Amino acid sequence: GEIDTKKCGSKLISDLAESIKPRYHFAALEKTYYERLPYRNHTVLQETPQHVSRFIALADVGNSSKKKYLYAFSIVPMCLMDPAELVKQPQDVTENPYRKSQKEGQKTKPALCAEEEPACQFFFDLNKHQGKKRPSDGKERGNSQPKQAKKTPQPVGPCWFCLASPEVEKHLVVSIGTHCYLALAKGGLLPDHVLILPVGHYQSVVDLSSEVVEEVAKYKSALKEFFRSKGKRYVLFERNYRSQHLQLQVVPVPLGHCTSEDIKETFIAQAQEQQIELLEIPEHSDITQVAQPGTPYFYVELDTGEKLFHRIRGRFPLHFGREVLASEALLALPQRADWR
Repeated sequence: GEIDTKKCGSKLISDLAESIKPRYHFAALEKTYYERLPYRNHTVLQETPQHVSRFIALADVGNSSKKKYLYAFSIVPMCLMDPAELVKQPQDVTENPYRKSQKEGQKTKPALCAEEEPACQFFFDLNKHQGKKRPSDGKERGNSQPKQAKKTPQPVGPCWFCLASPEVEKHLVVSIGTHCYLALAKGGLLPDHVLILPVGHYQSVVDLSSEVVEEVAKYKSALKEFFRSKGKRYVLFERNYRSQHLQLQVVPVPLGHCTSEDIKETFIAQAQEQQIELLEIPEHSDITQVAQPGTPYFYVELDTGEKLFHRIRGRFPLHFGREVLASEALLALPQRADWR
């Protein structure tokens, strides 16, 4: 009450707080104690729930008014918290105080200066210093005008699979391309169970740009050739349900163990047991022809090009793909059905 909030504060810090969504925001510039009610970082029913932010201002040390200048707290790191506990909303939570000011600021946002560059991807070269920037097509462009990069969608919270994210377990990374990378699966069904993932943040295959789709196809082709040289075929599956970042799970199956027809029949039979309608996509059709962006689905693809698809309309078993492959009919590894 003693501070005129219209005459203090910083728009830059406000924008920063809105962008990085800190769990705790400490300030001391106004030399007074103030602890704001926690505020949410998502729009209810429109965005994925996120953690709340808490703003705490402290007075200057040893002030004559004896205002609070010490604050004791215990912060548990995000990586050690249960996801459900992390996004739990306290009873006294309020709306985000920066949303309104941000929208107003966008109306009068100045044009980019000539020196400012569009958003670029940053890549991790594990043999050199991390964060090396490369042209999006992997080639030097000479004196030609650079093509403006298409802005990659940004995650609404911490993402375990965006390559630039600190949450990525980079010791599992096998190969990094221009738009995609290959990584070993954490808790894989087999030692050579791998994931194809986009470097930037994409929700599903149907959301991918044409450049990313092209590079995904190259990784598929390389994996097919590699696994065939080892006497195996791969089964690829994707679950676009309760997931934030596209993960194409690629699991090898010994060629002599079962045919592609056996794999298809096993998926369809186990789907029917759980009342899941798993349909085969026609040979020359593509998943983008049967699913729109934002549509929850489960998708299977064999290295022969055969594809199965299920449109998720309610609840769906999160480990379904692993459970089918781990079943006695295929890999006979039921103990590996749960990645943990």
